[in-house]
Amino acid sequence: MQHARPEPLFRKTLIVDDHPLFCDALSMTLRMVLGVETVTTVPDLAHAIEQLETEAAPDVILLDLNLPDVSGLDGLIQLKLSAQGIPVVVVSSLSDVRIVRAAIRAGAAGFVPKHSTRDTFQAAFTAIAEGDLYLPDGITLGPDSKSDASPREEAMERMAQLTRQQMRILQLVCAGMLNKQIAYELSIAEATVKTHITAIMRKLGVQSRTQAVLIAQRANYETLLQDQP
Repeated sequence: MQHARPEPLFRKTLIVDDHPLFCDALSMTLRMVLGVETVTTVPDLAHAIEQLETEAAPDVILLDLNLPDVSGLDGLIQLKLSAQGIPVVVVSSLSDVRIVRAAIRAGAAGFVPKHSTRDTFQAAFTAIAEGDLYLPDGITLGPDSKSDASPREEAMERMAQLTRQQMRILQLVCAGMLNKQIAYELSIAEATVKTHITAIMRKLGVQSRTQAVLIAQRANYETLLQDQP
């Protein structure tokens, strides 16, 4: 006797991951176990943003942190800006507690380690469909998590407040560009660049470009592991 497919919590899913075999396995799980009707896969952030801009929006996005065209958690922040309210779930082989917490602070709706079982993905989708965060077993944010946050976690939370254009300008500032060079690169007025940089520094809680660059460097998840004992 054939089993009826479950009523889907989400009907359309976008997977952003450059590992084809994992994408195939996850796509099968989403369709067969969770009842997802349409699964689209893209290998990098650029294709994900293009997909969001040109195709019908998915109900949920599954994002790997290790992508060929983005460094650290910048990809999550940029994707959140393009997703316009669509929940983004990080699915990663990097499941260190600091990375999990930083991803949540950067706006992820949940975090699922890649080695998780089908039941775990079911639990994650159920929680997120109900508007709750999903965290791996044994990891909690706690009621006072903001006061207990590390400098890098606080940096991620601040970075998440930036708009997409502000993120781009901050990246160019980090690359050492002057205002006039940034204006030329983005085809905008130098006065507009100055206005954006003022807003960036206000959102990051800093007083100078150098301090803004330091915040951006702290936010890179690849450095989180360096603090581990």
